[in-house]
Amino acid sequence: MSRSGFDYAAGDLFGEIYLAEEKEAPRRLPLRAYMPGVLLCATAALAAGFLARAYEFPLILLGLLIGLALSFMADDERTGPGLDFLSRHALRAGIVLLGLQVTFVQVGALGLPTAVGLLTVMFVAMLAAVMAARIFGQQSEAGVLAGGATAICGASAALALYGVIGRDRLDQARFSVTLVGVALASALAIAAAPILATTLGLTDAQAGFLIGATVHDAGQAIGGAYGYSDAAGQSGTIVKLARVALLAPVVALVALWLGRRGGGGTSRIPLPWFILGFLAVLAVNSAVAMPDRVAQVGLDLSKALLLLAVTATAIRSRLGLLLETGWRALMPIALASLASLAAGLAVAVTLIT
Repeated sequence: MSRSGFDYAAGDLFGEIYLAEEKEAPRRLPLRAYMPGVLLCATAALAAGFLARAYEFPLILLGLLIGLALSFMADDERTGPGLDFLSRHALRAGIVLLGLQVTFVQVGALGLPTAVGLLTVMFVAMLAAVMAARIFGQQSEAGVLAGGATAICGASAALALYGVIGRDRLDQARFSVTLVGVALASALAIAAAPILATTLGLTDAQAGFLIGATVHDAGQAIGGAYGYSDAAGQSGTIVKLARVALLAPVVALVALWLGRRGGGGTSRIPLPWFILGFLAVLAVNSAVAMPDRVAQVGLDLSKALLLLAVTATAIRSRLGLLLETGWRALMPIALASLASLAAGLAVAVTLIT
């Protein structure tokens, strides 16, 4: 089967297979059929992990870049089943396990002014991305994807949102551009936010809010906040985890919006089961005191699964189409990140004491 044929039959990143146009359901493949793609992706992910640790470079960004460099391997049809499996199932499991990062108690500890400020920053980021998409001739879905990724938790949010947007509305090349852009933006934000906080003489609470509300990657946000001070770290952790907890509501709202756009107000896009799984894990984590060891293993596994999903997606991307998207495709992420930083700073100075 040619690569284009495989792409069509495999559907989008989350396996939205167009069975209506297939004459027969695909047969179940033996385990060995998945091994070439799985081994290729695992090797690329291990290389990304080694380089990230050795050079202190963002892990997800390295996974994306290595995956894109290996995109020619997707021309070999033997890698197709394994890459498709990881891009769908590793993603879903990784999103579910993200629920171990936060509890409802932590979200409730925000306080009303901080909660209002955080929602304001998230709204500004999403609005800026949607407006940028329109200004630069991109699809509205591209703006929603970029805004959601910027507002919530970077690549993880982008993966979850693409689950409801789907490849039929937004091609995978633009999705890959968003992943690359949000990884770069997170790296720049973690460099800029602490410098701004120090230069402006922000209090620990203000600095923690600024870093937690504007840095996309959870690990970078929490690490950056604690790098400022322990008090800022505690504040930044709560703010960042609250953003993660809002993943499910935002995905649900996007699904509702897509349904109204597609069906005149009557059509509905079902909420992906892995978002419900995320909520279930979050609820269990809130109700039961998880041993630290169990929680840490779960979080490490979540990171590994999401890295595999991102790497598999990058390998499956067509580099030619990716290059054809041009600089305009990055503008929603760029403007959303700038708007998020500006709004976060304004809220930190005016609402946080």
